[in-house]
Formats: sequence, structure tokens, C-alpha cells
Amino acid sequence: MLLDTDALPSVDMSFMNEVHKEEVHIINHLFTALLAYENAPSLDNALVIDALFEKWYKHTVSHFEGEEVKMRESGFPPYAMHKGEHDRVLGEIRDLLEKWKESREPKPLKIYMIEVLPSWLLNHIQTMDTVTARFLKTGISPCNI
Repeated sequence: MLLDTDALPSVDMSFMNEVHKEEVHIINHLFTALLAYENAPSLDNALVIDALFEKWYKHTVSHFEGEEVKMRESGFPPYAMHKGEHDRVLGEIRDLLEKWKESREPKPLKIYMIEVLPSWLLNHIQTMDTVTARFLKTGISPCNI
């Protein structure tokens, strides 16, 4: 297991907490499949990674779009900054997916999943998502904007 759902910070909006847990569940399955592929590279194992990677990407797109809709509807002041971070991360995931499909080389994905993703996800939840959820719940921006 790469990430523990019980260790995820909670925010003030339950829909966000649920989608974060779903995301971590998919990420953990993908990481397990990646380790299996590393130990036994085969077409079958590669196809499992393909399916889980696509599932993760599509879930992340939906996850981010769901938050962005709520931010726009509520007039969340730092919407552009939060959306920009979503766009940046989706670009990273999309690039990794394309590279994986071209090379079937697990190392770049494994490095991203171990060294980048956990710290980014926790930081994003503790900062941008916490501020966003608080605004969605109260209408008050801690940014004083």
C-alpha cells in the first residue's frame, strides 16, 4: 500500500473527502499492479496497469472537475490558482501515461508515485482543498479576497 486512506486529512466538505478516498484506493491498486509488473513483466501485467492507469486518470479528471464546478458556482476567489494546480497535475499524469504506453518502463511511474504523488496529494488537501472546502461551507475566504 502506497497511501493510507485513514491518514488523509479531512476537509469541511464530505464529497471531497469521499473522492479523495476513492482516488487513493485507485492509486494503491495501480501501485500494487506496478510492483507486480516489475517482478514479472508480461503483457497481461502491462494491460492491468493500462486499465488502472486510465481509471486513475479519468477519476482524477472527474475529481478535479467536480471541485472546479463547485468553486465556480460559489464564486471562490482563488479559483484560477486552484484550477491551475489541477491542470498542472493532470498534465503530469497524462505525460506519464503516454510515456508508459510507449515504453512499458515502470521506473518513471514508480518514482512519481513514491517521490512526488504522496507529498503533493497531502499538501494539496491540507492547503488548497482545505481552503476551498471551508469557503464552500461558510462562504468566507481565508484569503481575505
